[in-house]
Amino acid sequence: MNREDRLKRLRFRAWHRGTREADYMIGGYFDRLHQGWDEIALDWFEGLLNQEDVDIMGWAIGTIAVPSEWQGPMMERMQRIDYIDIPG
Repeated sequence: MNREDRLKRLRFRAWHRGTREADYMIGGYFDRLHQGWDEIALDWFEGLLNQEDVDIMGWAIGTIAVPSEWQGPMMERMQRIDYIDIPG
């Protein structure tokens, strides 16, 4: 799959999580930050999308310890939660 198609697929998956809260958190993270991602970062995010929303959100807000495979700069950036834009 070429990069453009992969990004479209990841964006769709990020914004169609099943709850509005997860959509804003995961979709917002993707929208704000994906432009500078290399293949390793895209692989990380794609793997993250396979995790349960409750886990991702818990890791991001610090209510659940982040498993070692998800620790690192990408998760640290997600934990800032300054990328969420909730329309008024």
